Amino acid sequence: EEKIIDDGDGERIVSKALSGGLDRFSQFFISPSFDKDAVERELRAIDSEYLNSMTSDSWKNYQLLKSSCNPKHPFSKFGCGNYNTLTNGGNITGTDAASSGGTSPRDDLLKFWEENYVAENMKLCVVGKAGLDQLQETVEKSFSDVRTKLNAVAHKKINDDNIFSTENSKYGIAAFGPEELGILREYIPVLEARTIKIMFAVPPSDDPVMKEYRPDRVLSHLIGHESPGSLHELLLEEGLINNLSSGTGVNTGDFSLFSLTLALTPNGMAQRDYVLSLVWQWIKLIKTETHRNSELMAKYHDEMNQISKTHFQFRENGDPTDFCSSAAELLFDYKPEKILIGSAMPGDYNETVVKAFVDRLRPDNCIINVHDQELESETVDNVVHECSAASADWQTEKWYKAKHRDVKISEEIKQKWSNGAERDSRLHLPALNDFLPTDFSLRSEDSDSISDPNTDYSKETPKLLIDRPGLQMWHKMDRTFKVPRTSLRLLITTPNTYRSPRTMTLNRLFVKVLEDDLNSYIYDASLAGCRARVACLPSGYSVSVSGYSEKIAHLLDVVTSRMLSIIQEMKEGPIAKPGLAAKFEKATKNLLKDTKNYIYESPYETASYISRMLLESDGWHVSNYIAEMEGEYAEKEPLTMQECAKIAEECLTGRLSAAFLCMGNINEQGARDVVQLIDNHFLSQARPLSVEEIPRFRSLKMPTKKEAIRIFGPDVAERTIPVILEEVAQSESEENNAVEMILQTGAEYEMGFEGIAILELIGQMSYNSAYNQLRTKEQLGYIVSSFTRKTAGSALGFSVVVQSSTTLPAEIEKRIEAWLKTFREELELMPAEDLAKEAMALVAQLLERNMRLSDEVATTWGSIVSTSVIGSLYNKPSFDRHLKLAETLSVEGMDMSSQTASFKTKKTPEELKKKVLELWDKYYSVDSPERRVISARVYGQKAKEVYELNVGKPGFLSSYDEVKQVKQFLEQHATAPYWITRNKG
Repeated sequence: EEKIIDDGDGERIVSKALSGGLDRFSQFFISPSFDKDAVERELRAIDSEYLNSMTSDSWKNYQLLKSSCNPKHPFSKFGCGNYNTLTNGGNITGTDAASSGGTSPRDDLLKFWEENYVAENMKLCVVGKAGLDQLQETVEKSFSDVRTKLNAVAHKKINDDNIFSTENSKYGIAAFGPEELGILREYIPVLEARTIKIMFAVPPSDDPVMKEYRPDRVLSHLIGHESPGSLHELLLEEGLINNLSSGTGVNTGDFSLFSLTLALTPNGMAQRDYVLSLVWQWIKLIKTETHRNSELMAKYHDEMNQISKTHFQFRENGDPTDFCSSAAELLFDYKPEKILIGSAMPGDYNETVVKAFVDRLRPDNCIINVHDQELESETVDNVVHECSAASADWQTEKWYKAKHRDVKISEEIKQKWSNGAERDSRLHLPALNDFLPTDFSLRSEDSDSISDPNTDYSKETPKLLIDRPGLQMWHKMDRTFKVPRTSLRLLITTPNTYRSPRTMTLNRLFVKVLEDDLNSYIYDASLAGCRARVACLPSGYSVSVSGYSEKIAHLLDVVTSRMLSIIQEMKEGPIAKPGLAAKFEKATKNLLKDTKNYIYESPYETASYISRMLLESDGWHVSNYIAEMEGEYAEKEPLTMQECAKIAEECLTGRLSAAFLCMGNINEQGARDVVQLIDNHFLSQARPLSVEEIPRFRSLKMPTKKEAIRIFGPDVAERTIPVILEEVAQSESEENNAVEMILQTGAEYEMGFEGIAILELIGQMSYNSAYNQLRTKEQLGYIVSSFTRKTAGSALGFSVVVQSSTTLPAEIEKRIEAWLKTFREELELMPAEDLAKEAMALVAQLLERNMRLSDEVATTWGSIVSTSVIGSLYNKPSFDRHLKLAETLSVEGMDMSSQTASFKTKKTPEELKKKVLELWDKYYSVDSPERRVISARVYGQKAKEVYELNVGKPGFLSSYDEVKQVKQFLEQHATAPYWITRNKG
């Protein structure tokens, strides 16, 4: 955070923080050390990253793509690298370094730096609060010693007839030429997935002609369109796909791959010949219209330009760091005066360029990837698909072990796709978008709403317009950001969604069916910058609508009306409504797939999940949801569309309470008009919830050592972690182990403003220490983190996470415990003034102004939602709690602004340090009687035997059934939020 510093004459000057940071940053480009120990640590980190990705389908596919290109092209190389490839196969440290045959890559790193880290290859962007002259002077001083190298690399053109001059020109060869294209590849995914991905070889996105005219944009828009008559809509209606997307998937400075990706249903994969036939019919239709009807294509192009122009015109400020990084990259492609607009405004429609690009969409210029776990059982003897690689042998990719088989697409099939089947009459190009906004007037500039230029409206809190049983409605008209956008947020609270695994499953299915059904209604709106989302939560339903104000009320009406009308249609049953029945069946299969894939998450994510199952009082396990959709009980009592409609109706029109926020470019009368829609649709027949009916989710107190001994017996007395949850990673190829150690502090209400602020400060200071010790020095693994953790019911704790391919969970726990002791010593030795600086850095974060309207909406809505379920006596949101937290951490003599100077309650650095140490010693010290700690272990497949040795031991919980039985011994934390005060009046 750079302060604004005045030189006394009204001129802003560069702060020491920024100039010092630039000096340090520039040294890497001037005289880097490449310390040998640092090289070794980074090699180990790269190796951990490689092993972490061994079970990732995305990494497997990307390397498989690289391995399949022309081996003479650099793209074919192993992109990530691992320890062996970077050291030529041996250790470069340790006792066997001399005999292992390994060599350090340090000399290669120096050579690479010498050749490439020169001024000609660099672009720099600096964002600061000083004047431009001052910033330029600082940059020149810091970077003046960066070396120059005047011999620029010339491109090698291999096709003078190509209007895309840089395509395949960098290395004189094509990464994907005739030998590498026209390929059908079948791949066995790790997670359950059914996908067809068609990748076409096209010019690089930064080719001058591509940048100027962006032919890929209008073609991607048409190929991926979701309106009636589109490929997406046809396949969706027939229940063959879940999703379809298109666009540039891989982009290099030498070539790009333009992709069309279809996420298929089981029925879609079974009919993949038919799906592919429709795909090529759709592409042929677009190609034909491109060559025949340039006037229509120009209108699509202009429509996309209009959308881009509107988005650019009303683009709000973002994070300065993100802008800085993006601007530096854009400087390679655009002149400085063009980087803000970048590619948002391409040139006019160029018929020649678009035709040249669309002609690349040919069967002989593509790779078709088919992903499905069931492909493994397909052989030449039983395959029924015309397009199949069953005649080829299975192969295993060298680095990520992707199992695949490839065949050349036959000339007969290519000819059929190019010129064959007559187009399905249901396919037609989309109409022009009627949802594009044209009214950008601001309500804050209306004659009855003129803003006072001397008032800071960002500090104004929303006004409670309606407060009655069953509904609270808040409104704030934007006078700060002054953009023609409005956000509407609705939370419907009901106890009916989460009352059983079955009701939660049915409500999730309802949302999936609704999204599927609504897609064609709201697709044009989404393209035009308006968004609508309905979500099912354990506490009820949320509806979010946002975008340009002109269309926002209509979009809310469309969405909420359909939420109710689709219920009535679903009640009629599958015979009367076969289309909805097909959507329901597809939703059920997709939800089952997604739920089953959840257990294949990375080990550290699984550790977080199994710990949550113990920490939270009321939570249905993933196995409960699977049992509702698959297995013995699901067969006895299958989920039906009618039951789904009945449950959704209970949640949306039965016993409920609602909170509603209208914020942005909307005045008070507009807000009252909009809330009338909510009243009419959901509340007119509903009964408000009583306090007892409001769903509350609670966290449990983990046992202290003394309490654990009472539960599990004396065998846990000698362990520093008396309760340990264990699980084995589901993936057979998972090599990583993981541990998350959670040290509970207390409920938010118990901690109060001061406790929460100090806990956040500890979390901020601990991260770098844990990372440096456990990852950088001890090389335990690529994933290392420490942070404050909040669980349901407002309980707080401190977590340390490590995922390692080399170390078993028990040893990881020992290392974490050792680090906790070391970090306590670091806190003790840290000068009070340094700790105070850390606190003021956190204060600066808390006081950061919202950069965009959407940020203010999110913050405001979070405050409203957190109080909407705590009863009418206490449900006034605390919109200023971040200020109170900042004041709690403020330190005497270290004011950063007039805001911090106005804080009345401040601590001395010594007082703050004392508070930090007291909290640590009370909750985290290994000898503290109030220490409440658990550890969640996840073992890789190689360590499964170690897991099995612990099954049945006291304090080890090796199944969810054991977790459930232990919960009955544990107390609950208070659920009241820390800022709670009784409402006045």
